Amino acid sequence: MSLLLAGLVALLAGIIITTTMVVGWWVWLVVAALPLLVAAQRLCFPYLWRDALFLCRVVSRGVRLELYRLRGSVLTVADKFALQAARIPHQPFIIYGDETHTYRDVDERSNRVANVFLSSAAVQRGATVALLMSNEPDFVAVWLGLWKLGCSVAFLNTNVRSRALLHCFHCCGATSLVVGADLVSSLEDILPSLQEDNIQVWSMTRSTDSAHVLTLLDKMDAASARPIPAVLRRATSLKAHTLYIFTSGTTGLPKAAVVTHLQTLKAAAGFWAFGATEKDVVYIPLPLYHSAASMIGIGGTIELGGTCVLKKKFSASQFWNDCRKHNVTIFQYIGELCRYLCNQPKADGERLHSVCMGVGNGLRPDVWRRFHARFGEVRMCELYGSTEGNLCFMNHTGRIGAVGRSNAIYKLLFKYDLVQYDMVKDEPVKDHHGFCLRVNKGETGLLLSKVSATSPFFGYAGSKVLTERKLMRNVFVTGDAYVNTGDLMAEDCDDFICFKDRVGDTYRWKGENVATTEVAETLGLVDFMQEVNVYGVEIPGNEGRAGMAAVIIRAGHAFDGRKLFDHVANDLPAYARPIFIRIQEHMEITGTFKQQKFQLVKSGFDPSAVTDPLYFLDASEKRYVPLTHALYQSILAGERKL
Repeated sequence: MSLLLAGLVALLAGIIITTTMVVGWWVWLVVAALPLLVAAQRLCFPYLWRDALFLCRVVSRGVRLELYRLRGSVLTVADKFALQAARIPHQPFIIYGDETHTYRDVDERSNRVANVFLSSAAVQRGATVALLMSNEPDFVAVWLGLWKLGCSVAFLNTNVRSRALLHCFHCCGATSLVVGADLVSSLEDILPSLQEDNIQVWSMTRSTDSAHVLTLLDKMDAASARPIPAVLRRATSLKAHTLYIFTSGTTGLPKAAVVTHLQTLKAAAGFWAFGATEKDVVYIPLPLYHSAASMIGIGGTIELGGTCVLKKKFSASQFWNDCRKHNVTIFQYIGELCRYLCNQPKADGERLHSVCMGVGNGLRPDVWRRFHARFGEVRMCELYGSTEGNLCFMNHTGRIGAVGRSNAIYKLLFKYDLVQYDMVKDEPVKDHHGFCLRVNKGETGLLLSKVSATSPFFGYAGSKVLTERKLMRNVFVTGDAYVNTGDLMAEDCDDFICFKDRVGDTYRWKGENVATTEVAETLGLVDFMQEVNVYGVEIPGNEGRAGMAAVIIRAGHAFDGRKLFDHVANDLPAYARPIFIRIQEHMEITGTFKQQKFQLVKSGFDPSAVTDPLYFLDASEKRYVPLTHALYQSILAGERKL
């Protein structure tokens, strides 16, 4: 028996030794080839693992949303907040100045808001309520309180006044308005019109001098903080409307972009997709009426279960002190913000901070490099997308100058194309069949995003014409539909996507989109204006484009720089006021009777190159003054306030 056992052991040992010898060759071969494989991967596919990790996150989020749809049970951002308030009630949610508001604090305060409206029957489930408030914790409390009642909320730009503000109510169908204490006075001239339209106005005050304005703070003090029945906020579809965010476009007056639960959930996943966790502290200096601060900033903080530091208004001088004081790890930006930081006087300890990530858009490569050189290698995560758009790019690698990154898998998930665009004719180039032509790799083209079941386009509230104008049909084949982003982009050989310029009737200045038609209509109300053509021009050292208007003076009238200044100061927000005026004898138009902008943009505002009279908006003198060569040089040197 022992001999048999010994024989079996010997046989087994021989098999193991033989197998090891054979397999060993393969092991040694793999080990020897591994460095070569790693080197080849880094050379040919340097972003492989980062792309794979990022796509896993994107796909997993998409699968989760699809499961919600299939189950018919939608978990909204409001639901997520309720879960976080129950899970981490004592976690700081919003830090505002020296105040700290926990998840429980904001939950209970939003309950008070909801109970005020619920008990008074002032707001019904499904209604739309407009919100005109500056950055403050109660902006979030009111917003969440209305969501808990199943209402849609319209975020109004705090810079908009009079006629444009009334337009905002009409196009989104708001029946009530909640206005911040510091903005009540801005409603004086339109209160009668709001009363005629039966729009209730609630101010975030405890008393008021107006019989037509209701107070909210006193009623919140007396209201219960008991939870609102979850059935009121329950959503049955991801495509249900939940927000209206106003954006400038090509139609002049602000347009109400329809925001669904699907879009809010996608936006709220932004920080998470970049690798943020609940331990992060997010700095939000951008206005909450913008989708970046509200949907990505506040929504993203809720998704993480993290903390945000909310600023009433951005301050370049306070930025790094705030970051150090609150141990900020992530900050939101627009390109201008980073430039302002770089232009601040240098100070000791600028690189002593815990900020490791910036999330935003519009960061110029030169400012990007200056920011890194001065404040450290903060990972800048550029985003590309519009509030109403159906496409988003994310630069998860931190490649300087890119707004996003694509690859074969991403293109399967999100259908987009870059097509040839004729800047002189201001229209896409078409072939003899009437279809658009794609650009070659590395060439600049107009970005179009395909409309499909997985990438729907919800458009704008109000007239369907507004939504239709944003679409291009029969682009490559008969029957297809694409969203026209109005942006010129280029995709390089490494699949990085870079923003080049905007086309059409919109330009961006001071972090805001400016509709040229709205500005032109406003200027056209001045008695000496016959025709107005508004466009944007680049000023070295500044982000975006400054407003410029080419005008024709009405016969028998003269240009009055002081009258024009008073008019634009009263009727236009600061970012939309034309910085330069060019007086022409006649206006160039295209073959389809559109005002020609290309040559005007190209010639700029150099008085030595432009023979037409030029004027500059001088805020100190409160009038438009002649643009001399000396003044032109001081503008280029950054010595003039713009």
